[in-house]
Amino acid sequence: MTSATSPSAADSAAGVSDHAHIFSLPTTAHTAAVDLLAPPPPIEAVLFDFANTLFRMVPTEVFLGRVWQEAGRDRSTLDAARVAGQIRAAGLLPHVLAAQAGRDSSLDAHREATRIWFGEVPALAGVFEYAYTEILSQRSWFPYEDTAPVLRELAARSVPVGVVSDIVWDLRRDFAAYGLADTVQAYSLSFELGCEKPDPRMFATACEALGVDPRRTLMVGDNPPRDGGATAGGLRAFLLPSEPKTGVRGLASVLSLLG
Repeated sequence: MTSATSPSAADSAAGVSDHAHIFSLPTTAHTAAVDLLAPPPPIEAVLFDFANTLFRMVPTEVFLGRVWQEAGRDRSTLDAARVAGQIRAAGLLPHVLAAQAGRDSSLDAHREATRIWFGEVPALAGVFEYAYTEILSQRSWFPYEDTAPVLRELAARSVPVGVVSDIVWDLRRDFAAYGLADTVQAYSLSFELGCEKPDPRMFATACEALGVDPRRTLMVGDNPPRDGGATAGGLRAFLLPSEPKTGVRGLASVLSLLG
């Protein structure tokens, strides 16, 4: 695990980060010849990634403190920096990396991938169940400072909004917990579809649910190969820096891109 100002290893276990290879996807969108000659249409709908885009995980020391508490361990024995180092090192082992492929396609796959990873972390021996439960817990996730203002502004402008996420739980609970349920009209979640970004189905499903033209839709995320893959489906993409922001994420820039 890392400090509150660094990427959380628990974030990675939750599907927030990955080691996917960057590659170029062939387009899956057909554009009529007349549209190829026309200017790009205005953006009229927005899709967002969830983790590290709209929401972030609690600081590492908070996460580990809760795990230690739930497991009945003495909090004074917790060295969060040391545990973080163990998790980072374990995450780079070849067999651990291999186990992460396709992990967000189902809860079972995600659990097994996390079990293999955390099984290589000495400090987490005997507390996997508590750690895994905490990763999936609603209390472990909260929105960035600018998430609510931007989502509410989009709602005020009647801009359709969807969430497209590689995740293994129903994100509707997280938005409802912060009074944001009415700001999102569609969810495209990997565990429900059985596929992950950049699979075109992830983006197409959200556009279909919103009833919007992909060419008039913007995908906002932080992962180039996954979120940027929306361009193969005819969408445009806006990628936030992958820096571990802890306050304002920079979402207001999205408003300036709308038609």
